[in-house]
Amino acid sequence: MSLFLSRLRLGKQGLLRRSSLLIFSNGFSSSSLHQTPPCNILGAKPCGEGLGKLIIKNANERDATELEKKVPMDLVYNNHGNDTIVGASHGWIATLKDDGILRLQDDLNPYASYTEPKHIPLPPLVTMRHCQTKIVTNVSMSSSCPDDDENCVVAAKFLGAQLSFCKPASQSSKPEWTNIRIKNPCFYSSRVVFSKKEKMFRILGYGGHLMGSWDPCKPSEDPKLQILHFQKIPKLPKATRELMDSCCKSEHLVESPAGETFLVKMYRKTSEISKGGIAKMKTRALMVFKIDEEGNAVHTQDIGDLVIFLSDSEPFCASAASFPGLHSNHVEFLEAFNEVAYIDLSGHAFISYIDSHFPAYYIPPQKI
Repeated sequence: MSLFLSRLRLGKQGLLRRSSLLIFSNGFSSSSLHQTPPCNILGAKPCGEGLGKLIIKNANERDATELEKKVPMDLVYNNHGNDTIVGASHGWIATLKDDGILRLQDDLNPYASYTEPKHIPLPPLVTMRHCQTKIVTNVSMSSSCPDDDENCVVAAKFLGAQLSFCKPASQSSKPEWTNIRIKNPCFYSSRVVFSKKEKMFRILGYGGHLMGSWDPCKPSEDPKLQILHFQKIPKLPKATRELMDSCCKSEHLVESPAGETFLVKMYRKTSEISKGGIAKMKTRALMVFKIDEEGNAVHTQDIGDLVIFLSDSEPFCASAASFPGLHSNHVEFLEAFNEVAYIDLSGHAFISYIDSHFPAYYIPPQKI
């Protein structure tokens, strides 16, 4: 188990190189013949009129890349201007304005159009009785094509009891929200993720002992529930147990390209207080469990060729072998204006540091 935090600190993000993205005339990327490498948004270099040139870092490269793509600065840093980012999935961000309209945008996707960004307004949100739709926990999508895949479902999870589904490209009827009332309070503050294998949206209950699954094609207030049974939990020294007990805990569900389900438990603690009185958190411990169809959650330090990416976007896994330079059996974590962490699950490296100057969106591999 990767538990102990190394005092190592990563250096600067290497050199900044300029690029229009290395896409050849035949449509292939330099990193993969079929997909772009995972990447994250580092920021944007101001270029006037409230715009900036997008800066990204591919997960399998050391150096950052400054693109020619111009994006709104307020959107990059989520400065609570006209648009507030409330979630991200498949390279799309979801914004919510004061008008109560949730919009899907591909502005921050480095592989989307430079000159014609897509903005998809969804129907006005409908707030259920005794619920709220101002605070969005996160947004998940069943596919990466909400603009032309009529089967693509967008799920919006709100803080509290409301879960809402919408098909933006539906051809059979006008798009509208289908609202579900979640009965069990343990799901109220949790995030929603989509299982491609099960074709259902899943929510992990607080503490990670219960998983609920909702079928967007057959909406119901009675989800499929599964109790998780944790196994092979390692025996830990007393000092380690006390450290973990003193941490803030969070749980994350993520599915691999092959359909394997993993549960990541993170233990984080305040490391410093900023001048504005904001607590800066650092990861002190992390555990990964592989969940089988019977609900057995087996602790593992070996996820094989995979890398798990956790951020303000919907979590995802990528194969290290598909992208030379990517390190397998790792978890990479970003939190906006707070922490960057790289965890080798075999225990050889646990690197975490505070960085306050960039957003926190991992973009999964994009088909090209």
